[in-house]
Amino acid sequence: MTHIQVIKAEELINQAAAELKKQSLVQPLDWSKFVKTGHHKERLPDNPDWWFYRAAAILKSVHKLGPVGTQKLRTKYGGRKRRGHKPSHFYQASGSIVRKILQQLEKSELIKQEAHGVHKGRVLTKKGISFLDKLAVQIAKNKNN
Repeated sequence: MTHIQVIKAEELINQAAAELKKQSLVQPLDWSKFVKTGHHKERLPDNPDWWFYRAAAILKSVHKLGPVGTQKLRTKYGGRKRRGHKPSHFYQASGSIVRKILQQLEKSELIKQEAHGVHKGRVLTKKGISFLDKLAVQIAKNKNN
């Protein structure tokens, strides 16, 4: 049986983004056409479907990192800001984007809030694991053919 972690991340995220868009599990908000994905970015995303790709990447990250919160994902998707002649500096990604995507994934029942001991955050539900596993199996079948 093919597992989510065995498939290349890029292939899984591309497939998951297409499926999220097709099933309308997440929807970009009105303001998403005009925002940068973080303070460290200079320009808007080039891809008009970037919201779906970020949602798919967050879904995979929630699976891999266990109970995860907004702050950890902001750090994961942050980056280095070029500051001219001054040394570069790390900035986190936009918290609003991460939070809204997490809320949409939670509403579509792919993730849920849970606590594991002292760690609390969002984890994949059975529906979310099934969603990603089916995509992994499809990718593996397409590769073998």
